[in-house]
Amino acid sequence: MVENTPTLETPLIPIIAPESPFPGRKTVRSWLIPLCGKRTLLPVAMIAFDFLLFFSALWATVWFSSFWAKMGMGMVAGFVIGRLFILGHDACHQSLTPRRGLNRILGRLAFLPSLTPYSLWDIGHNLVHHGQTNLKGFDFVWAPFSVEEYQALSPTRQWLERLYRSGWAPGLYYFIEMWWLRMYFPAKTYMGARRSAFVWDGVLVTVFAALWMGGLALMAVNSHQSILLTELAGFVMPFVFWNFMIGFVVYAHHTHTSVAWYDNKVEWMRAQPFVTTTVHLIFRFNMGALMHHIMEHTAHHLDMGIPLYRLKEAQKFLETHLPGRIIIQNFSWAWYFKTAQLCKLYDFKEKCWLDFEGNATSRSLSTNA
Repeated sequence: MVENTPTLETPLIPIIAPESPFPGRKTVRSWLIPLCGKRTLLPVAMIAFDFLLFFSALWATVWFSSFWAKMGMGMVAGFVIGRLFILGHDACHQSLTPRRGLNRILGRLAFLPSLTPYSLWDIGHNLVHHGQTNLKGFDFVWAPFSVEEYQALSPTRQWLERLYRSGWAPGLYYFIEMWWLRMYFPAKTYMGARRSAFVWDGVLVTVFAALWMGGLALMAVNSHQSILLTELAGFVMPFVFWNFMIGFVVYAHHTHTSVAWYDNKVEWMRAQPFVTTTVHLIFRFNMGALMHHIMEHTAHHLDMGIPLYRLKEAQKFLETHLPGRIIIQNFSWAWYFKTAQLCKLYDFKEKCWLDFEGNATSRSLSTNA
């Protein structure tokens, strides 16, 4: 049986000039309806393939005798964790397959190597982040402090913020601020609601972590290797690499000198934030495809229903029909560290980025709001 894949026909859809009023999210989403068709066999095969890669990389951390080869394969395993997470992310959006129950199963499965509790990610990402993208007080993901907020922090918390935004520690930010505080058995301070699903999903990833570490220990004993080194290469390194990967990706999606943050909901809604608060980051060597096209992020935020295997086509459509409105950035490490240098604090009135001393480091975006 061949699954039906709809195509995007665009002859009657106009190109909206940059100076023209934005047609509205509902209208633009209606243009993309043909790209919301979902498949079943393809994503199941993608998850199976990535799990094969993941377990092969873990096996290689034991098989290789060289310390550096073990660490290298641990990083490969961490990268594959990221690929599996992206598939689980789509399943959590109910955009991976057309079957809701299957999406919940596949999502929980694909989230296991990243130790991500499915139900807590669903709340924090789908409802909070996507529902209120770049709205201060609601969206907590890499939300910048104002000068006044930063100055009110304790010296220790100020130091930690400087570390987070140095460009060198995106993984530390994700591990502490997102995973540890908000997903792994979060305190009531960070997750007011208490649901049994939150607890059971936390138990599920904990059991997986225990099995993962136990399996590595068993392989170490059977191959007469150091258990400590085996756990370092096969568990710690993949998890650390994964945290840095996701921390970097989320930072780069919503931090840019042309991306505005808001602290007023009326102003935020008027700014059409589903197009203006995300970045399409373009990598060389087709790296975007290796990350399942999650970097085609404007299309994803405009319509979460578009499956990842149609995002490239959707992003191209948006950039063709909404020229000048979508932030497109060719990636380089020079650009990344320059952005980290410029984007420390934020002036929510003038809509510009500041350094930690409160000096403006980017042009004001207030006239675009």
